[in-house]
Amino acid sequence: MDNPSLVVPGALQPLLDLTEVIGKVGVPQTTLDLVRLRVSEINGRAYTFPEETGKADERLPLVAAWRTESCFDGAERSALEMAEAITLMTDPQDMAPDEIWEKAAQYYNDEQLGALVMHIGLVNFWNRVNVATRQEPAAWR
Repeated sequence: MDNPSLVVPGALQPLLDLTEVIGKVGVPQTTLDLVRLRVSEINGRAYTFPEETGKADERLPLVAAWRTESCFDGAERSALEMAEAITLMTDPQDMAPDEIWEKAAQYYNDEQLGALVMHIGLVNFWNRVNVATRQEPAAWR
């Protein structure tokens, strides 16, 4: 089937509007991109990357190994840890333990933390829609 966000009248714009709002609270776009890719990897949503160097963050292929790769800073690590905890939901009663929130709060204020959580949820939504309807791998922007 075609992407449901294109099939259901009026569905796409609110999702795009939410993405825009999330991008305006001060979380760097590079961090949001790293989170989007990590969440998508967990959910089985594939992306294709530009072959030309300089078109995409060269760290993207390393995002799954963020714990051991030195190219990610503390703020990015805390966002990636939050993304994994919320996406994997290994313990739905305590999806993101206090320790994860405390680490993230060292780098992000409440508005930014809220935007990160909403971004993670929105990426999970997009992934589930795209994977469920067997959409082709998306080209990384």
